[in-house]
Amino acid sequence: MSTLIDPSDDLPQGPVSNDASHKRFFSIAPPAALIFFFVLIFVAGAIVTLDHKENLSILQLHPREAFATEEIRPPATSALRAEPTEEPNLCENQCRPSGSEALPRGIVQDKSNFQMESLGGNPGRKEAVRPSKSLLAIPVGIKQKAVVDKLVAKVIAVQFPAANFIVMLFHYDGVVDGWRDLKWSDRAIHVAVRDQTKWWFAKRFLHPDLVAEYEYIFLWDEDIEVDSFEPLQYLRIVRREGLEISQPALDRRSQIHHRLTARARNVDVHRRFYKTSGHGRCYGNSTGPPCTGWVEMMVPVFSRAAWRCAWHMIQNDLIYAWGMDYKLGYCAQGDRRRNVGVVDSQYVLHRGIPTLGDGGKEQVSASATDRLAVRQRSYTELKVFNRRWKEAVAEDGCWTDPYPNPATTG
Repeated sequence: MSTLIDPSDDLPQGPVSNDASHKRFFSIAPPAALIFFFVLIFVAGAIVTLDHKENLSILQLHPREAFATEEIRPPATSALRAEPTEEPNLCENQCRPSGSEALPRGIVQDKSNFQMESLGGNPGRKEAVRPSKSLLAIPVGIKQKAVVDKLVAKVIAVQFPAANFIVMLFHYDGVVDGWRDLKWSDRAIHVAVRDQTKWWFAKRFLHPDLVAEYEYIFLWDEDIEVDSFEPLQYLRIVRREGLEISQPALDRRSQIHHRLTARARNVDVHRRFYKTSGHGRCYGNSTGPPCTGWVEMMVPVFSRAAWRCAWHMIQNDLIYAWGMDYKLGYCAQGDRRRNVGVVDSQYVLHRGIPTLGDGGKEQVSASATDRLAVRQRSYTELKVFNRRWKEAVAEDGCWTDPYPNPATTG
């Protein structure tokens, strides 16, 4: 019987594998590979995390160095373009007179004067430089025509030359035609309103912008004699002494109410007086009225700047201005003890005639002639003015009183 030979018998034979163990190997191998794969991922993740933490720690320890690189980066081309500088607006914040904003600046004239103009001629012709002028303003009544004529005729023709002074008359009796025969009348400015005072006229017709051209404003009563007064010499003294508010001294024959205004001999100017006994004493250390820094209201002379201040203090409804004389020193443009004074070498005579409101007629209104009523109103106005002053001081938190001490020590 022949024997069949298996071809595999010629091949080398190794150990024979057990089928069961072989299957077991292949069933275990795939999970092991997965575990190894996950281990690799874990290790790689740990390395990345560690590197991130190190970078954060570097940023925390050296923040400035970290951002320095960014700051020194060259800017983009668009950022290098310089912004054009905005030109200043020359039209903003221009100090224009109120009400003139709708007009071109060059056409605005915010001041005026009392210069009379010819009806003919060329208004565009440039005039020669005129000397500085002053203004003499006087309240007048027709019954005092002779006194006023003597005063004005003399001062216009000789002492108040027309080239240096403008004359303005306030006719408190309403009469103007009765003055036409006087030679100087046509050269004066006439304002007529019945039964009004000097201060009523001054408030309404001597606005600072109207008199800004005039170096000094003489606001005088009508009953003044000027035989010993030369205004040009007076002005030279006032300028030399730096007097912003002044008055000529009163001749001792005058009706004198306050000793400070009486003429002192052998001096050009005095600014204070002394009284060491009785009521209202005045010493060398007195700082205010009536010892120093004060003039009376019958013949005051104001500089342009002082008048601008004083005009604002005149009350519209207080026509006698009582009490205002004690406050004029606030308008002295500085120390009232220095800038307010009485000029002795140029003095006047005050006649003291109560004429206001007497229209020169036989019968006039009771309100115009009743001197008692005038006196009573004057005292009432004094109280009203002083009350208004105190209230104004209390209400104005931005204002500081330069003269807080009492005027006198006795």
